[in-house]
Amino acid sequence: MHIKKMFLEKKPVVSFEVFPPNLQKSLDSINKTLGKLAELQPDFISVSYPTLGSSDEKSRTISLASYIKQLKVEPMAHLTCINSTKQEIDDQLSRIKDLGIENVLALRGNTPSGKAEVNVRGPYQYAVDLITEIRANHQFSIGAGCYPEGHLEAQSRTQDLAYLKQKVEAGVDFLITQLFFDNNDFYNFVQEARQLGIKVPIMAGIMPVVNGKQIVKIATKCGARLTDKFTKIIDRYQDNKQALRDAGIAYASEQIIDLLSSGCDGIHIYTMNRPQTTRRLFNNIKSVVEALKIRGK
Repeated sequence: MHIKKMFLEKKPVVSFEVFPPNLQKSLDSINKTLGKLAELQPDFISVSYPTLGSSDEKSRTISLASYIKQLKVEPMAHLTCINSTKQEIDDQLSRIKDLGIENVLALRGNTPSGKAEVNVRGPYQYAVDLITEIRANHQFSIGAGCYPEGHLEAQSRTQDLAYLKQKVEAGVDFLITQLFFDNNDFYNFVQEARQLGIKVPIMAGIMPVVNGKQIVKIATKCGARLTDKFTKIIDRYQDNKQALRDAGIAYASEQIIDLLSSGCDGIHIYTMNRPQTTRRLFNNIKSVVEALKIRGK
């Protein structure tokens, strides 16, 4: 099923994201994780894609998306294009199609330096190039990423929103945000996007925190601002794993309930391959999600 149709049939849409293990690890562990996540019956599960990985590593993304489909949950395969030839992209899209996967998250991806550099191997410099290719030649439902606080490489928020509009006009059906910790940043972003004419559904990306050092590293890498309230939680409980996990799940739950109550199109949970944490968070919001879906019928 196309994710685009999910937004037309019911709201809010709730999804999970996982990442494939490296080649040194078998798929047994992630398959068990996916089985546990599938039990929660999300609307879809997406699988991230290693931009700089080998062909075998990238192939795992599609394999896991196919496995998710076998679990009777709609899958979405991530696909990055920088440093890829047209033939490589065509081959990946053909395999995705042959396996019956109907949804793709089209991304640029990062170079080793984390900066946009000239792609000498192929025609895809930016995500909009990949989106244009997919829309012209395939029937996938296409998602794209966005940044409530602005992309780190953008000269300004205005420029970043202008680029986002280009992606949407090229054929994007829905957007998923990078993680954020202040809902006001999301609300301001959505308002500005709508004023610019971006009408597609925008899902809020939320990550429950269970590791203080890890989340600081991730937030710094993607440009997400840590709120004072959130920083206090990390500082207070970083030496107590259980307390930090409980506080982190509570913080994420509060974020999601506020977002849903404010009419957010959907919630995309970055699970970090932690099914137990995801289950606890999902159970905290389950009744709210169900109430909104019943109301939307």
